[in-house]
Amino acid sequence: MSKNLVIVESPAKAKTIEGYLGKDFTVKSSFGHVRDLPDKELGIDVKNQFLPNYIVSSDKTKVISELKKLAKESETVWLATDDDREGEAISWHLKEALGLTDATPRIVFREITKKAITTAIQNPRTINMDLVNAQQARRVLDRLVGFELSPVLWQKIRTGERTNLSAGRVQSVAVRVIVDREREIDAHDSKSSFKVVAQFIVEKGKVLNAELGKNFEKEADAKAFLEKCIGAIFTIKNLEVKPAKKSPAAPFTTSTLQQEASRKLGFSVLQTMTVAQKLYEAGKISYMRTDSTNLSDEAIEKAKTQIENAYGEKYVKTRKYKTKSESAQEAHEAIRPTDFGTEKVDGDRNEQRLYDLIWKRSIASQMADAELERTIATIGISTTNEELVATGEVIKFDGFLKVYLESNDDEDEENKGMLPPLNIGQILDLAIMKATQRFSKPPARYTEASLVKKLEEMGIGRPSTYAPTISTIIKRNYVVKEDRPGKEREFKELTLKENAISERTAKENYGTEKAKLFPTNVGMVVNDFLVDNFDAVIDYNFTAKVEKDFDIVADGKAEWQNIISNFYKDFHSKIEQASDVKSTAGTRELGIDPKSGKKVSVKIGKFGPYVQIGEKDDDEKPTFVSLKKGQLIDTITLEEGLALFDLPKLPREVGFFEDLPIIVSIGKFGPYIKHNDKFYNIDKTEDPYLIDQARAIELITIQRNSNDLSQPKDLGIYEGLAVNIGKGRFGPYVKHGDKYYNIDKKTDPSTLTVEGAIEIIKAKKAAESNKIIKEFEENKTIQVLNGQYGPYIKAGKRNVKIPKGTDPATLTLEDCLKLANG
Repeated sequence: MSKNLVIVESPAKAKTIEGYLGKDFTVKSSFGHVRDLPDKELGIDVKNQFLPNYIVSSDKTKVISELKKLAKESETVWLATDDDREGEAISWHLKEALGLTDATPRIVFREITKKAITTAIQNPRTINMDLVNAQQARRVLDRLVGFELSPVLWQKIRTGERTNLSAGRVQSVAVRVIVDREREIDAHDSKSSFKVVAQFIVEKGKVLNAELGKNFEKEADAKAFLEKCIGAIFTIKNLEVKPAKKSPAAPFTTSTLQQEASRKLGFSVLQTMTVAQKLYEAGKISYMRTDSTNLSDEAIEKAKTQIENAYGEKYVKTRKYKTKSESAQEAHEAIRPTDFGTEKVDGDRNEQRLYDLIWKRSIASQMADAELERTIATIGISTTNEELVATGEVIKFDGFLKVYLESNDDEDEENKGMLPPLNIGQILDLAIMKATQRFSKPPARYTEASLVKKLEEMGIGRPSTYAPTISTIIKRNYVVKEDRPGKEREFKELTLKENAISERTAKENYGTEKAKLFPTNVGMVVNDFLVDNFDAVIDYNFTAKVEKDFDIVADGKAEWQNIISNFYKDFHSKIEQASDVKSTAGTRELGIDPKSGKKVSVKIGKFGPYVQIGEKDDDEKPTFVSLKKGQLIDTITLEEGLALFDLPKLPREVGFFEDLPIIVSIGKFGPYIKHNDKFYNIDKTEDPYLIDQARAIELITIQRNSNDLSQPKDLGIYEGLAVNIGKGRFGPYVKHGDKYYNIDKKTDPSTLTVEGAIEIIKAKKAAESNKIIKEFEENKTIQVLNGQYGPYIKAGKRNVKIPKGTDPATLTLEDCLKLANG
């Protein structure tokens, strides 16, 4: 047995580290947290200094048993969990569960490289109880809020979805941010104005674009300006050339990585963290949970060497970035490559794409500024004092832009191009001038990335909490993440060309949403209830203050029990008074039905939000109809509510095709067409209630002929994992998470919907399970063997590799069957 036992959190990390430490060290994984508060009880003694009652998680009893055995056989046990509060707490829980002493060496590192690991071994410390207590404070406070407040929601909010309702200190604030934004958008009063742009033809047919420095509120004023320009002489009145520079962004923190991966790669926050975790555990990047923008002197020197070798000395400009976050630990580093000389990594496509982003951002942060030249041309008009302005810029030295340019959340950001050669006094030939009606925009809805940015700006949450918070509010159906089609509107345009003004009315789409976060009716009702009755819990300032209190505990400057006590007195008092709080079902009266004279209201029921005509005390029973997807109790009008009663019922038959009926309906994963027992997706931009026979046949035909599956297509989500369809070397397949399932020849993959894909997944899993059980019953043998490529299970006639980090000696028959079944 090895003299030293090193305990880390994940099996992948264990394998990487064991390769660096040699034969005197055995590295094992705790597979994350090993102890927690019990699931079905509070687990906190509120009368005894909020003492937590931690228990070993049921799925970790075997892990603890194995680690205890190994710990007894080892001379030294090293606790090597992650270098943050969560990791510190895991080390403490391991110490307690394994019966280790307070002197047990604790080692920390921010990257998994041989140098970092050996340096950590040479510089051990003991467990930092201040960090542990900061994590305990968060866990206890969140348990108190969730455990005591969630039952109040079940009692007082009649949605028919009680088991799904929950409250949380951070999750409820995140929902509030999204609900508040939705109401800002709804309250926005869009105003129109007319923007004037002109296009001039200069020498050699080059084009110069310019615009007026102000907009006109009224069409008549815009038209009057164009009339002034009839026959006018346009002259370059002034040319201003200014040198400018652009500096690179700081290396990535957790939140800026999540934001940039969303903008550049289309990753969700959770996907970003999952891929980054793989890169970290493979030793390719430094620790991915950090709010520091700092790079070590060694990292800066390595980046400098790489830049000099690749681009030349003039591209180097080393920098130390000051972290904006007050809580950031400058001893920690930003997210960076462990080896700047490595541009490619082993792994899947997403690992390479994220690594490439991290590498470029880190390298660019130590490169020279880009040198620009900005030109502003002022154009005089002979018939008026008003002036047009043309702007452009040219890059004189690319500097860090040779490697990387940060993206921007502003979707309308324009890149200014280079202006053609101009001279003061030069007369310009007007090709066309337009005054186009434009409309003011409401605030943008949040994406996952912009929500993280907002929470960080407000001081709410920390690097480790952003991804689970967003996952929770989506899972609870308080928020949905989806695309939504825009609407059509008319706009006016006045055009001056060849000294004549023409007018036209055109149409444009606006408000199209891509991967945005929308509050659901349930989310809005729960939010309003909490704001009305427990405002302190989801108050922005309170939530941010608590985070700072946790930081003070981590610094050893406050007792965590005092923070909990100060909060709990008032909070628990309100919980006890909750019986007096009025119940709500999110009901809102819309008005009176002109046909029946009965009251029309909208509310939430067991099967979601619906409109009701009449009341239960009326002679006739009330009539009901469900709201359409995207309609909110908050904003639906009487006219929109009554119109729902006139819609055809779904599922509905819209006609025949190939002598078989065409059915249109809405399923769990959205609208679809069913024809000849096959399903065809209806895009979210289309209304299934308006699909007729001709359009249904068109959609069926299009999807039948869409056989290009060379690029995997996203069908939806099942059991929290993405479902994709694609075509590989062995034919078409369905992918669920990281598992692949072949599509048989009888199924047309081009028509496969998410429902059909899920049926394939279920059928394949069931068949595989039955096969394993049958083979076991026939052969009566399950063997654990050691082969050329490591330990494996022989189940009947099948060989199944044992996952890394799993000790073959501890596997039971049940474990083997589970592993063999995937």
